[in-house]
Amino acid sequence: MKAEILYIADCPNSAAAGVALRDALNETGHSDVVIEFRLLTSSADAAAVPFAGSPTILLDGVDAFPPGGRLTDLACRVYRSHTGPAGAPSAGDLVDVIRERFGTPPRG
Repeated sequence: MKAEILYIADCPNSAAAGVALRDALNETGHSDVVIEFRLLTSSADAAAVPFAGSPTILLDGVDAFPPGGRLTDLACRVYRSHTGPAGAPSAGDLVDVIRERFGTPPRG
């Protein structure tokens, strides 16, 4: 699995997204997956990838939480959570996505 976080410099939530994704990968048995962070600095950068606001979390190139659209504006993203709007998804929400898409690898 490839894990990537697309982010912009002015949005403060990429670190929290990275922590949540690392926790989720560890919990689902994917601790060997390296998280790549990609800084987007222009609208052209954003148009070249499936960017939906910062941070966008891609798992094998697909948005973990498909928004139904892409952005070329360098803007922050708002996620829905069980406690209301959030700047990054929770580890629990990411665990659910990873298990649904990839399962949990066998131990051993």
